[in-house]
Amino acid sequence: MPHETQRAQTHDLLRKRGLARALFANAASVKWLTGFNPPLQTGPNIFLGGPPLVWYENGAWNLVLFDGQISNAGDFDAAPNCQIVAYEGYAIDHPLRGAAQLRQTLRRVIGESTNGKIGIELRDAPADIALALDESARVELVAVDDWLAPLRRIKTPEELRKMRDNFRLTDIGHAAARAAVKPGAREIQVWNAARAAIEQAARQSVPMGNDCVVGYRQNNIGGAPLDYEIRAGDSVIVDLSTLAHGYWSDSCATYYAGEPSAKQRALHATLERALAFGLDLLKPGAVAREIDAQMREFMRRAGYAVYPHHTGHSLGVTGHEDPRLVPYNTMTLQENMVIMLEPGIYFSGETSGRLEDAALITRDGAEILTHHDKALP
Repeated sequence: MPHETQRAQTHDLLRKRGLARALFANAASVKWLTGFNPPLQTGPNIFLGGPPLVWYENGAWNLVLFDGQISNAGDFDAAPNCQIVAYEGYAIDHPLRGAAQLRQTLRRVIGESTNGKIGIELRDAPADIALALDESARVELVAVDDWLAPLRRIKTPEELRKMRDNFRLTDIGHAAARAAVKPGAREIQVWNAARAAIEQAARQSVPMGNDCVVGYRQNNIGGAPLDYEIRAGDSVIVDLSTLAHGYWSDSCATYYAGEPSAKQRALHATLERALAFGLDLLKPGAVAREIDAQMREFMRRAGYAVYPHHTGHSLGVTGHEDPRLVPYNTMTLQENMVIMLEPGIYFSGETSGRLEDAALITRDGAEILTHHDKALP
């Protein structure tokens, strides 16, 4: 059964805080608690009655979702304490009424004895469901938004297996992107080469992000691939994430169409040194904002303008999670966190570069999880 550890941790947390029942509605919470990975849609699914929900009661878990999503829910047969409860979304013999079906199904799961405290992720729960619970004179709603975030920061062995496979896919995508960067190619062609290689390796469709930009763009920090031509000597930033098994990867490299200029070689060498310097800072007890400050000072001492974005971030069931390596963040790194580092140098309208690796925080340092080739040609 997937994500047994996550549910056990949440069970203990709720008991310590005096809650025997809770409704989880945040997409990241649902995915983290159950392993359910909803298919990526191009827009709202008209058959859905609302987001997937998890109802917890005294150690038992129910995943409530639209019946058309069951094929994405994984294997739940091996866990008697967690079951799928599906409601009808698609129909041809009556009008679509997913929202009403969701309410009725959830009411059946919760039962009639609604009294006492109920934890609820208020920000994401459907308003009509939250209001219906709140109107009961016998119920006291307790907001549990963000309660699971600290637990999500420390990755379980199961999560790390999923994430390692994701990083394997980004390594494959980068190899294809590197080969596709050549004079006369277009940004979108580079991106499609990476996508084709990833999906062939995964043997399925794989959602991807983030950036594929040629250096002469005015905003050359990031952006979706377009029809910009790659000319001889141009730099191309490829910042590549995959979303597989419900988890995100991330990675970045900068490639060159032909021979890099002296300026590009110096820029790239500085980024390699900055990335190595930052990776050496990653260890249990290190403070996020102190790592960020040291990385920014490294760039200043090297004579470059400091990048206008984060130094790094964690990730998991979402693409950006705490601890973020930014000036305000006082969080400390802990063993089994996964941290991204991504220093960059940007000359608007001319050239740019960014390198990024993922690292697993270990007992006495960090293990690099990304293995794409970031070296100069």
